[in-house]
Amino acid sequence: MTSTYVKDARPAVDQEPAAGPANRRPRARRVKDWLTAVSFTLPALLLFGALVLAPILYALYVSLFNWGGFGSPEDYTGLDNYTRLIDDPVFLGDLWRGLLLVLFSIVVQLPFALAMAVALNQKLRGRAVYRMLFFAPYVLSEVITGVLFSMIFAPDDGLADRFLGSIGLDGLGGLWFADQDTVLPTLFLVMTWKYFGFHMMLYLAGLQNIPHELYEAARIDGASAWHRFRYITLPLLGPTVRISAFLSVIGAIQLFDLVWVISQGGPDHASETMAITLFQFGFKRYQIGYASAISIALFLISLVFALAYQRFVLRRDTEGALTNMRANR
Repeated sequence: MTSTYVKDARPAVDQEPAAGPANRRPRARRVKDWLTAVSFTLPALLLFGALVLAPILYALYVSLFNWGGFGSPEDYTGLDNYTRLIDDPVFLGDLWRGLLLVLFSIVVQLPFALAMAVALNQKLRGRAVYRMLFFAPYVLSEVITGVLFSMIFAPDDGLADRFLGSIGLDGLGGLWFADQDTVLPTLFLVMTWKYFGFHMMLYLAGLQNIPHELYEAARIDGASAWHRFRYITLPLLGPTVRISAFLSVIGAIQLFDLVWVISQGGPDHASETMAITLFQFGFKRYQIGYASAISIALFLISLVFALAYQRFVLRRDTEGALTNMRANR
């Protein structure tokens, strides 16, 4: 007689592992990483909120009042300050002049800076000296630049009129900053002298990152200098050009100190910008509510342009850079 031992054939029921130190470690690590990220970002967020968000929200609040800056805002006017902006010929003129400065910067200043960068990227004797000389105006403050060119373009007795008279071109001299027809072009000339060196250095940095082997291969294939510039330099310099254009546009929109020192927006608002108008109403006429509405309009214009740049330009450049990095791995 034999006896058989039959094991229980029922499948083992999966049991949850007991909670122990090994299972609590990942969760504790995630909490620690989160606390570390918060501890690093919280001071920056507090500063951003106190120095950026809070003033913007306060300006938005004040723009709804007819307030002179003394006491607390009490005369609530709703959107009257914004409707006043739409009907204000000075503000509409500021928009037009800002657009002209932006177009001048993109069409004249940036191509000139790019041409100088390409020239100084060649093997020239003393090119380091030329780079320093062209970049030096950007180091000067806007106040010094404004005072300097106010003396250069002084009517009749300025250096510009004297130079034109010495070469027999007396008729080209004039009031310069005191004439409505010449103040904006003359002002743009000063802006180009002041800022083109900065953009030139940006382009030089971008040009020096382009591999020389590409140009050598193009020369071997018989490509001309124009074709090398058209099909090698411009495409590879595209991200730098777009960043330069973005900085130029934002600078033209927010232009204040250089114009204020030279002409204070005159004559008869012919050189006035949105920042000058804001200053005039806020600190000269004590119409803080209306000045706040101008500041909100200026902020929205800059914000819309920055968001559009990030959406349609910066994202494409970033994705292209990431794709190149993955391809090189």
